Formats: sequence, structure tokens, C-alpha cells
Amino acid sequence: MPASHDTAAVTAVLEALVAAWNEHDADAYGRLFTEDATYATYVGTLYQGRRDITESHRVLFTGFLKDTRLADEVVGIRFPGPDTAVVSGRGDTYKGRRPRRLGKVQTYTLVREADGTWRIAAFHNTRRKPLMEAVSFRFAPGLVPAADRA
Repeated sequence: MPASHDTAAVTAVLEALVAAWNEHDADAYGRLFTEDATYATYVGTLYQGRRDITESHRVLFTGFLKDTRLADEVVGIRFPGPDTAVVSGRGDTYKGRRPRRLGKVQTYTLVREADGTWRIAAFHNTRRKPLMEAVSFRFAPGLVPAADRA
């Protein structure tokens, strides 16, 4: 069972990620990832390594995602080992008012590095498709996740 300070440390990394995004600070954003991290976007692009993640966000913050903010919501954190955390969540980018429903499902894998710092080793981002989800649930109710059946 993880110590509560591990949960707090992992949550702090995600809070720092949101803050770096909201400041459009690609360097601060990139420092939250391991040197060999992988980053899969919702459009299917796979970035490999901190440098690739940092530089791609430098471009995004001055282009497609200029002036956006990041919303992130942790759904759950589990620790498969003492130095590994898997975070399930929802997130989205926005301008103006924060969306009520976050349109992406995200998975972060964090590791505690030798210096004791938690960093993101892998990130995967998938866009939710509520209409397709509703249709599949209608025709195959067994597909509804257990958490949503309660």
C-alpha cells in the first residue's frame, strides 16, 4: 500500500503539468517527463523522449494550442510497485470557460527516479466519442464499465 505522501507527490506532478500548460511553458512541461518518456496524442502521434515532448509542445503552445488551458481530473491512482504509479483520468484543452465534461480519457504512468522525484514515463490520450459509446452500450449493455453501472 502506497504511503499518502506518494499519492500527494504523484498528484503534485499532474498539478505542475497543468500549471506548465497554462503558462505555455514547454520547458517546465517537458521537465515533468523522464528522459525516455513516451507520449501518445489523441490523434495518434507518438513522441519519444523528453526532448521530443518538449519541442512538440513548444510548437503547439505557439500554434494549434495557443492560449489554451488544460483541465485535468484524476479518476484513480494505483501503485503496482513502490516506485510506479498508474493514473487514470479525464482531461481536455479549452479556451474561456472550463468544460463540464472533459472529452479525453488519459493514462499516465509515473516512476520515482533515483533522485526520489516522480516523473511521467508514459502518457496516453484518447478522445471520448460519447455517441459511439452510447450506441455500443445500448446494443451491448455488458460494455458499460462497472463504475458507471453503480
